[in-house]
Amino acid sequence: MRLRVVHRTTYEYDEPVTTSHHEVHLTPRDGGGQSCLSHAVTIRPTPTSIRARTDFFGNRTVYFAIQESHRSLAIVAESEVHVEGRSSSLLLDRTPWEDVRDLVARDRRPEMVNAYSFVFESPYVSPEPALAELARPSFVPRRPLLDAVLDLTERLHAEFAFDPGATRVSTPLSDVLRDRRGVCQDFAHVGIGCLRAVGLPARYVSGYLLTAPPPGVPRLTGCDASHAWVSTFLPGVGWIDFDPSNNLLPDGGHVVVAHGRDYGDVTPVRGVILGGGRPSLGVSVDVVALEEGGRGAR
Repeated sequence: MRLRVVHRTTYEYDEPVTTSHHEVHLTPRDGGGQSCLSHAVTIRPTPTSIRARTDFFGNRTVYFAIQESHRSLAIVAESEVHVEGRSSSLLLDRTPWEDVRDLVARDRRPEMVNAYSFVFESPYVSPEPALAELARPSFVPRRPLLDAVLDLTERLHAEFAFDPGATRVSTPLSDVLRDRRGVCQDFAHVGIGCLRAVGLPARYVSGYLLTAPPPGVPRLTGCDASHAWVSTFLPGVGWIDFDPSNNLLPDGGHVVVAHGRDYGDVTPVRGVILGGGRPSLGVSVDVVALEEGGRGAR
């Protein structure tokens, strides 16, 4: 599937901003069945300086600074991405989750060491005792890893309510676990915490969802904004994604932008400003399927 993504972020300030510095993760990744065919970011006012880099996790990142007085900021990222469907045969893998846990912990090959670095706590995913309790029914002895993670994904979708007004970026994970409500970011952090609680590597994936699915396919939770889901590691296969907000394995309609330990590593737009008062933030995301020749599919 070929997709066009337009991600708009706007800030309106009630006082002038004299200087601002920002970092954005808005460029879709290559790899894992996905290719970024084109990408451009338009920023207004025009930055005084701008540079691109690849961060520790392999995400493409853009830094820019504006050193003139401004009352608004607009960042528009436009991308075209080719996404391949996932092979359902990987779900036939019967490797027990304990074997994966133990192999990742002791194997010193680079890919295993990298996976093992995602076993530990991170700033947004603290080791809450409730996470191990929540994970336990899914991770029974000798259950295949993928079967266990699918079960956990289904349980999180059933037991937690999607409620955009329930949390903020700063809401502690303990509050989400207590109230059983949140958004895709919270679902991802809970899923990551459960996997790490049983010793499995888990990373946070940020990206987008197809805004208008094909006829007869339900619209997914998380459209019209950045989305987030969970990825775990299966030796010999690699990282496999799970979307607890929608109770599915991402396939075709998910666009990966960045991955890291948690939201803090992949924040779409963050920065520091001098002045501005109380800013007003607006975010919109449109993801449409393209026909051959680049036209939007009907």
